[in-house]
Amino acid sequence: MSNHSSLPEIYDDDAALNVAPLFDIMDKEGKGVIPADLFFNYLSREGILRDDLRLQNALNEFEVVQPQHDVYNMISLIEMERMVRHNTLVKNALTKNLIVPDFDDFCRDIQDIYDITANNTSGAVADYIPQLARVNPEQFAVSICTIDGQRFSVGDAYTSFGLQSTCKPINYCLALQEHGVDTVHRHVGREPSGRTFNELSLNNVGLPHNPLINAGAIMSCSLLRPQMNIADRFDYVFNTWRKLCAYKNVSFNNSVYLSERQTADRNFALAYFMRENKAFPEGINLTEVLEFYFQCCSIESCSHHLAIAAATLANAGVNPLSGEKLFDEEVVQHCLSLMLSCGMYDFSGEFAFRIGVPAKSGVSGALFVVIPNLMGISIWSPRLDKHGNSVRGVEFCERLIEKYAFHNYDSLTRETSKKNPRKHKYERRINQIVNLIYAASYGDLDEIKRLEALGMDLGSADYDGRTALHLAAAENQVEIVRYLLSRNIPDSPIDRWGGTPLDDAKKAKHQDVIALFEHKRLAPHYGK
Repeated sequence: MSNHSSLPEIYDDDAALNVAPLFDIMDKEGKGVIPADLFFNYLSREGILRDDLRLQNALNEFEVVQPQHDVYNMISLIEMERMVRHNTLVKNALTKNLIVPDFDDFCRDIQDIYDITANNTSGAVADYIPQLARVNPEQFAVSICTIDGQRFSVGDAYTSFGLQSTCKPINYCLALQEHGVDTVHRHVGREPSGRTFNELSLNNVGLPHNPLINAGAIMSCSLLRPQMNIADRFDYVFNTWRKLCAYKNVSFNNSVYLSERQTADRNFALAYFMRENKAFPEGINLTEVLEFYFQCCSIESCSHHLAIAAATLANAGVNPLSGEKLFDEEVVQHCLSLMLSCGMYDFSGEFAFRIGVPAKSGVSGALFVVIPNLMGISIWSPRLDKHGNSVRGVEFCERLIEKYAFHNYDSLTRETSKKNPRKHKYERRINQIVNLIYAASYGDLDEIKRLEALGMDLGSADYDGRTALHLAAAENQVEIVRYLLSRNIPDSPIDRWGGTPLDDAKKAKHQDVIALFEHKRLAPHYGK
């Protein structure tokens, strides 16, 4: 197991699963062993990557049994059964039982949207902070992490960039976690400002409008562990980001920090304006609070790892990879509410109307998107629009919402052409029995084996008495017929019209299928 003590043991001995059909999917040549890389590549197509902390016990199991083989890095059926038995994550990935069951299809759509959006070269990098002005504007990354820890990245996903304003939701969560909602909102409002992110303005009671603009984010920093010295306060926030990113790559960019501090006149003005209005808690050191704020903005990571942080908010404060609970559910609820209404500067209302999901942008070109109970998305492209939001980031979200039912109110629309990634690719048209029949009709042997692994009777019939064998025979799916005949199911089921699968094959003159039925009749133990 990992050395992170909070990681859960993932055992599920009570859930029976026939692993053999799943093994057969990978062992196409029937050798009885499969390369380890093939096994882990199969998991990666379902979004479960090899560095996933939850795979550690499966890897340890593999290391224990590996020396039994003369051929290096091969896995047998018995070894795969051990891994599946000891790790429900592996079982759920192999049987497509994760939150996005057809993850490979979803990733292809993400890639297509990325490719189209990459053609947009409008906007300009932020130039008021010198270090940001030097970033290559062509860079573009999109990363996905679901609440089950399925991950996918495209583009410059491992290139580090500064959090900038995307740190603000997390500092707000930390403040709520420490003090509670009533105390926090005695010092900061919770309404959209309708103004630019650094405008010198407060609400009608002298407080910053919300915690997601500069004034409100400075106020959040003033509330975080005020009894600590400034170094320990920064370590507290920095370590929170490490936990959010499942202990992946998180760093601090001192050059960006120095640039922030050097160009901080407006932020100093905001801080003094708030102090004049007695908005701060008592006893704060204004210079230290500002230094702390600049440091938080100068934390860096990459889109691949920040997607895990976004998924933690989508998962009600629990990191999907490490299993650590970082925030209470109510804290996350308050944070997402403000991200939906205030997270995109003075474009927030338009973003909520058109796209309808919680998000937070930053002038580094970062965009932090949360789809509650489903996934987090991290986008990075440095060119900004007039509002300070990533041009490509906003366009990507628009195109994503056009294709997928992610808008907060898409559930109100009964008839829609939008996709729902939570549903299996066959689920829109059919129930589980018809799922099997469609798979037989279309020659999808891997799908039939997955259904078999889940315990489904391959001889099941629909309300017309039609079985998978009927459809496979009628559609000349020779390999499907051969497999079904080998699985000890009835080979002559009768549909409501009195027809058998052999009748269908004869009617369509599918000679190869007819031959399989004749062979089965002459050799009744065929396939056993």
